[in-house]
Amino acid sequence: MKNMFLFLCVLLLNVSCSEKKKAVIGETEFQQKLNADYKDASSSPLKEKDLKTFEGLDFFPVDDTYRVNATFTTTPNSPVFKMPTTKERTPEYRRFGIATFTLKGKEFSLEVYRNQESMKQDEYKDYLFLPFTDETNGFASYGGGRYIDLEIPIGNTIEIDFNKAYNPYCAYNDKYSCPIPPRVNFLKTEIKAGVKAFDKH
Repeated sequence: MKNMFLFLCVLLLNVSCSEKKKAVIGETEFQQKLNADYKDASSSPLKEKDLKTFEGLDFFPVDDTYRVNATFTTTPNSPVFKMPTTKERTPEYRRFGIATFTLKGKEFSLEVYRNQESMKQDEYKDYLFLPFTDETNGFASYGGGRYIDLEIPIGNTIEIDFNKAYNPYCAYNDKYSCPIPPRVNFLKTEIKAGVKAFDKH
């Protein structure tokens, strides 16, 4: 009987700890995966001193207002260009299309890009890159802007979920080379969604 009582205590303790860990990990699947990747020393961009105390990234509250269906117009004749980064590296991109959407009653447009090197890999053949800046940069969010990963849509619409906006690795560690969002992708509004600025130690 005593052994059974101890077993139940240990079981309840494990369940309690598991629930606490889940609460820290993230509110959505996107947040959970991002936090898991950043907590893993083999995949984390964090500096060693930050990794030691890392419990989870800081996110804006999930808000469906920032999940928009955009009209997507492809730009097949756009030229390949070298996108500036935070270092000397200049990867080649092409503007794949323009996404136009309405957010809080105002219309916006963002250019969506395709990396010319990664498109040759099966894993990234449908991958599109959306770098952007907004009026939270340098305050609530990282000053250098944020990114959203997209896939080539089947039709002429594409979903943009700003709740999945994440920081470039440069926000955590200056050893990385990160694409700088083109000026044309500045949104004259506050995007209070996705990952917030990182508090370095």
